[in-house]
Amino acid sequence: MDERVGRSGLTDRLIVRPEVGALLGAVVVFVFFTVVTEQFATIGGVATWLDDSATLGIVAVAVALLMIGGEFDLSAGVMTASTALVTATLSTHYGWNVWAAVVVSLLFALGVGALNGWLVMRTGLPSFIVTLGSFLALQGLNLGITRAITGTVQVSGMRSTDGYAGAGYLFASTFTIGGVEFQISILWWVVVIAAAAWLLVRTRFGNWIFAVGGSAPSARAVGVPLVRTKILLFMGTATAAWLVGTINILRFTTVQANQGIGLEFQYIIAAVIGGCLLTGGFGSAIGAALGALIFGMARQGIVYAQWNNDWFQLFLGVMLLAAVLVNNGLRKRAERVRR
Repeated sequence: MDERVGRSGLTDRLIVRPEVGALLGAVVVFVFFTVVTEQFATIGGVATWLDDSATLGIVAVAVALLMIGGEFDLSAGVMTASTALVTATLSTHYGWNVWAAVVVSLLFALGVGALNGWLVMRTGLPSFIVTLGSFLALQGLNLGITRAITGTVQVSGMRSTDGYAGAGYLFASTFTIGGVEFQISILWWVVVIAAAAWLLVRTRFGNWIFAVGGSAPSARAVGVPLVRTKILLFMGTATAAWLVGTINILRFTTVQANQGIGLEFQYIIAAVIGGCLLTGGFGSAIGAALGALIFGMARQGIVYAQWNNDWFQLFLGVMLLAAVLVNNGLRKRAERVRR
């Protein structure tokens, strides 16, 4: 066989993978900060930037699935605070067991996610507008209800609540590698990545996600349950936000009513850096995880390098523009390969 044919086949197989660009970017960022800083590649440094990446990456992976399905969720960031506030308020001010409060906060998140999806499908409005409304509503509820109950804009005191020890062990404990503590949120992130990747590429529902994101009318015409698929995707982002909110409240034991604002854009940027197109129908869960990893490495690398944190915003802007250009190019190349 001609070697050029083999090389071409390998290249073509790589090109159709949405996460290729993010993988290269992650390698470049890792090598760069390893060279310019001393602590970055140490086991303590790895623990720090993996922890930073994990809570961002959990929601970014769910947001990536939603974006592949052709929609956006701007309420995901503030939802992390809303669910944490529900858990903390029920536990500290009403004496609920933490496990019961966690279940109620999950049901709250699922309800909001289902409502977002239903409104998008029922009204035909862009998900950007619908979830922007949810973002503002949740932000107002977080501030208003928290102040009405506590007289302040924060809820604290989780450590003394009934059931905290068990829930804290599951969501906010640590494990040790090489004498360094790693947060359990990293393991949750790995579980979410594995589940999302399997769902996307190994199940019928994953095929539905690509179908509704690529062309909703065509998907409906071949029998894909369009409404159910999109509602479930919105519920998925809400569930991921609940998981991060639960991890945060049990780890830090205090939540501010205005937490999470601005995170929704970081989730979307991580998904785009990871290979998702803004137009839907293209992307991967692993790519979104790599996008979040780039976030974490860059943010902590800048700290280790003792640079002004303002440079991180420049980094984000450059990475976003580069990712959009690379992803569009990869998508066009992938379409030619598949023909």
